[in-house]
Amino acid sequence: MKKRFAPLLSVVSLSLLSMSVIAAVSESTPEIEALPILSPEAQHAKSAKRILNTYARNHYKKFQLNDELSEKIFDRYLRNLDFNKNFFLASDIQTFEKYANTFDESLNKGDLSAAYTIYQVNLERRESRLEYALSLLNNKYDFNQADDKFYYDREDAQWASTESEMNELWRQRVKYDLLNLKLADKTLEEAKEILKKRYQRNIKRLYQTNSEDVFQSLMNAFSRSIEAHTSYLSPRNAERFQMQMNLSFEGIGASLQIEDEHTVVRKIIAGGPADKSGKLKPEDKIVGVGQDKGEIVDVVGWRLDEIVELIKGPKGTSVKLQVLKGDSESKKYEIIELVRDKVKLEDQQAQSKVYLPESSAGDVAPLGVIEIPSFYNGLTGHVRSLISDLKEDNISGIIIDLRGNGGGSLNESRTLTGLFIDSGPVVQVRTHTGNVQIERDNDGVIHYDGPLTVLVDRYSASASEIFAAAMQDYNRAIVIGEQTFGKGTVQRHKGLGRYYDLNENPLGSIQFTIAKFYRINGSSTQHIGVIPDILYPSAVIPEEWGESQEENALPYDRINRANYTTFSNTQDAIDVLTAKHNKRVMQNPEFAYIFSDIQEYQANKDKNYISLVESERLAEQQESKSKRLSRTNERLLRKGLEPIVSMEDLPDDALDIDPFLDEAANITYDLIATGKFVINSKKS
Repeated sequence: MKKRFAPLLSVVSLSLLSMSVIAAVSESTPEIEALPILSPEAQHAKSAKRILNTYARNHYKKFQLNDELSEKIFDRYLRNLDFNKNFFLASDIQTFEKYANTFDESLNKGDLSAAYTIYQVNLERRESRLEYALSLLNNKYDFNQADDKFYYDREDAQWASTESEMNELWRQRVKYDLLNLKLADKTLEEAKEILKKRYQRNIKRLYQTNSEDVFQSLMNAFSRSIEAHTSYLSPRNAERFQMQMNLSFEGIGASLQIEDEHTVVRKIIAGGPADKSGKLKPEDKIVGVGQDKGEIVDVVGWRLDEIVELIKGPKGTSVKLQVLKGDSESKKYEIIELVRDKVKLEDQQAQSKVYLPESSAGDVAPLGVIEIPSFYNGLTGHVRSLISDLKEDNISGIIIDLRGNGGGSLNESRTLTGLFIDSGPVVQVRTHTGNVQIERDNDGVIHYDGPLTVLVDRYSASASEIFAAAMQDYNRAIVIGEQTFGKGTVQRHKGLGRYYDLNENPLGSIQFTIAKFYRINGSSTQHIGVIPDILYPSAVIPEEWGESQEENALPYDRINRANYTTFSNTQDAIDVLTAKHNKRVMQNPEFAYIFSDIQEYQANKDKNYISLVESERLAEQQESKSKRLSRTNERLLRKGLEPIVSMEDLPDDALDIDPFLDEAANITYDLIATGKFVINSKKS
């Protein structure tokens, strides 16, 4: 997978306060409006200096604000403004080059004029391009023109050198937009009208650009040039950051981010409507929003806050999302309807179940599965209670399911580890001053001493990685799944305002990295995460996912090993379990689908274009639809159920299949047979 650069414009949780939907934005472009002439406001020089000083004093990464860093800021700033190289010409970039080595001096002095000059040109180019796009809607289109393509990924392309070259890029883009709408069952005239409104609306939004928009883009270019998890939040977005911490908010339970005019799902919040539906996934793009039975509104190019206002609403009401699936090669739109609800704390708590895999053979005792969606305050006490309940069900082993768990409380990762060991170090933390603190479990009590497996995926991060790594380092559990995200850093959120800033415009806030996690074996989880003892097949290699693909992420390194004693030598047992696992998955039809999907993904992952030939796109859609139906009927037949004619005929929950959990259970049974990974095997 080619590494993608996502401009950090704003990130906001949709588990927000219930508010009425915003009024519809005017679809016309009033002639009286014009592009604003932007310049820094008084508070921006002060904010820039405070940001710089805070990073210099407290950031984990030591840096020098010099010409080298200035060039990085300059490059990232240009990409923030024109990620896909659809607006600036090569001549513009040549003109801007004189500013490349000046950003260090500008930030020191609080003189931000160069950034505002570049942004102003970007506004002018955007307006010109959108006006040109509007003019293209008057053209006739042949959707059967052989070998016509839209190159949607131009991150590594050259800047367009001529107006005609730029015009061709926009011809492709407009035709792509039209064809997508045609494939979503719109007539050509309907599609043109939708795009006319979209482009006009985008022009209107250019007229609404303010000075804070420029400052935010610049400060994020600076922040992210230092380190991947360092960022600036405008006063408005800082307020939203605080709002999303409140679990009583209502919405659909998803975190969104703007990327190249599209609204991209970054995270699904456990327990929310999106999570419970199972229909919305990370990397999906929301292109339209509708209220209950109302018409779907095209939202491509909208500001994130406006989209949030459309999506959120009172508990019990419905919202329809038109979604471009992130894993779809055919780029087919899907309609997902969700009922808004509160994202309650109890819905995000750990849950347990007694589990028998469908593929289990013979008379076996059930297993306990504990699903942990996040490391929330109070997690350990809750899991302790779940373990007690599972013991009463005479379970033979426990699976801790950390898939999709993005982390949370460091203290809870420490105390959760303590449930499965008697005492000892859990994680090491090195601060920006170089001091290393060892977080320990000291209670001397073991709450579960039986066979234990930990199931992870590439979304398991931070506190999840701390727990999984500790279980692995102690040889207390076997870790199964995909290599984890690899986020081994700690961030602090800090407001820029001071008590003496009276009667001035509000200042925003910053988030910056202050420490780094290390395993008790001395290895950082940064970049590499946790490598499972038994790896599941995955389409994505570690270098293409997670922390590894983040620009300016802190490097992997090691510190001294903590003082701890492992349980018995388990490598021979892991070798046996791996061999049995490999044999099983090669005979499992669900894994056959997974291997086939991986092969297809690998064959197309470097593709940076999509066909503009309607017949080819329709054939792709039909192939995808047929494959899905065929697999569904094969699954139904294996369950002894009748096949279906179309996917609309599939009963709810008829195919509740989780091959990864099923295989984790089989591995756990194999583990039980070895007699390893239990407390009584500890050496003196």
